[in-house]
Amino acid sequence: MKNSIIVFLLLGSFMAFAQKMEKEMPKGYEQEKMGIPKGKIDTVQYDSKTVGTIRKTLVYTPPGFDKKKKYPVFYLLHGIGGDEKEWFKGASPQNILDNLYAEGKIQPMIVVMPNGRAMKDDRATGNIMAPDKVQAFATFEKDLLNDLIPFIEKKYPTLTDKDNRAIAGLSMGGGQSLNFGLGNLDKFSWVGGFSSAPNTKVPQELVPDIEAAKQKLRLLFISCGDADGLIGFSKRTHDYLYQNDVPHIYYLEAGGHDFKVWKNGLYMFSQFLFKPVDNTSLEQYTVLGTPASSNVRNAKYPQILPDNRVIFKVKAPDAQKVQVDLSKKYDMVKDTAGFWNVTTDVISRGFHYYSLVIDGVAVADPASETFYGMGRMASGIEIPYKEGGFYALKEVPHGDIRIKKYFSKATNTWREMYVYTPPGYDKSSEKYPVLYLLHGGGEDQRGWAMQGRTDIILDNLIAEQKAKPMIIAMLDGNFYGNGGGVAGFGEPQLRAFENELKNAAIPFIESNFRVETDAKNRALAGLSMGGLQTLYAGIKNTSMFSSLGVFSSGWWANNPKLSDPQYEFMKNNASTINGNLKNLWISMGGKEDIAHQNCQIMMKKFDEMGIKYKYSEYAGGHSWPVWRHDLFEFSQLLFK
Repeated sequence: MKNSIIVFLLLGSFMAFAQKMEKEMPKGYEQEKMGIPKGKIDTVQYDSKTVGTIRKTLVYTPPGFDKKKKYPVFYLLHGIGGDEKEWFKGASPQNILDNLYAEGKIQPMIVVMPNGRAMKDDRATGNIMAPDKVQAFATFEKDLLNDLIPFIEKKYPTLTDKDNRAIAGLSMGGGQSLNFGLGNLDKFSWVGGFSSAPNTKVPQELVPDIEAAKQKLRLLFISCGDADGLIGFSKRTHDYLYQNDVPHIYYLEAGGHDFKVWKNGLYMFSQFLFKPVDNTSLEQYTVLGTPASSNVRNAKYPQILPDNRVIFKVKAPDAQKVQVDLSKKYDMVKDTAGFWNVTTDVISRGFHYYSLVIDGVAVADPASETFYGMGRMASGIEIPYKEGGFYALKEVPHGDIRIKKYFSKATNTWREMYVYTPPGYDKSSEKYPVLYLLHGGGEDQRGWAMQGRTDIILDNLIAEQKAKPMIIAMLDGNFYGNGGGVAGFGEPQLRAFENELKNAAIPFIESNFRVETDAKNRALAGLSMGGLQTLYAGIKNTSMFSSLGVFSSGWWANNPKLSDPQYEFMKNNASTINGNLKNLWISMGGKEDIAHQNCQIMMKKFDEMGIKYKYSEYAGGHSWPVWRHDLFEFSQLLFK
């Protein structure tokens, strides 16, 4: 028992040691250091039956190499313009490895640097992009598996199981490493791609069997410089792995398509090899984050780290105090160049409003797209979400968002609505059902189209035949200067909205779009303030709608003057309401939703009155990630 405890403690300390490392190679680390043990690097020839010739490879053996011991093997591949000497000339890998050994940071290993251009004349001369030379990089897979690996394992004392075999490369070699390593999970447990080139297979082909990758890979490492024009190939792979929960490191650093980045890739990746790996810590290994998809074009900040913390960097040299207001206020720190910097806590998935607060004044971040929310133009940030595929752009037929201005006889003013038409609307003579969709307080008709991603959600659902093709009219629910909240919202505003809906918005849609005009083909839904409008206008007019959706809303428990008449109406008309409505769908963003308590009280009253409804919860509070999911769920119930 005592020995078992000692072994357990040693293993625990070894695992901690295995991944306690610097996150970037120190400057000049590739320089030779005197007074430390040195490995040896040689040029070796092997017989390639695949190519039909004798080929060359560089082989590094570690300090203290002993033929009586067996070593794991790391295959390190070059780029399209290089050969077996490219790493040697550009990175001095033997020095990096020697220095790591001297500091006790890597396991003893043999490193093989072959020529990845598998053809008889494998020199990097002439047109390196010629089709036969490009094809030779793909052919190298056979040369590697059938000729080189057997040669190395015969000539050197090696461990020959997949857990003791790694592959990585730069650029073209990065693509090869991902293609060959992930395509041969029975041969490689450790796979790395540094600045992987366009030869990298699309993610679905790279990792066709998600579960096999999770079970068989010890580590998958993807790195790239933030100024590399090929970064998209690394990011698409990372995005796919992230969506499918495949553990991996996505390592971004300042740099382009150059050896500064690739040397660092070798430095980082080699420290993980042939050691226990703690998958829960992989997200911490990066220098930079990924620019948010909600940034304006070419803006590098804000950046989202793999664990969904956010890095903000703002230049304001004359400011005295700068904060970021995102869920909570974060104080920023100014550097000597006048940039203010901060890294936030982990931010929950989906869309969030945020502001910069500069010397007490809340302003929009010029590096971010702006959105109308909180009663003003604010910045917004999109945080990646593993289960957010329902609002991701996909290769499916797409509908349109149309901005329509109309004169409202109900208000005697010009108003605006956003209208989603489903794929194929303009080429069809079909009449469509309509969902009238309402925003929350402090927002307007743009909310569901911009923040809500209504068109993408419906495009995907319609393509999967999970929702009926429909038109969605996204209305402006603001009346008489109402900014939302108890103080500026009451019966007059609700009555004005009902009048607008019945006498202006619906007639406009039915006069200008090909739609069905009966109740079974009409639905009404809204979030927060829009949920109250739905309760008011929808419940009073169930002869006009077959479905009502109430998202993150409920009659205010502390305002009986407003709510009691609504409950009285429902009590007196319960049988009519139940008979007319196919769906009364109520949802909340969990207990953290600010409307949760009001909703619970309201539903209890519904139960007492015998009002039929369905209830759904989706954690996330009073926020757009929740409301996107509400639309995703509610739209699948409609018009069926």
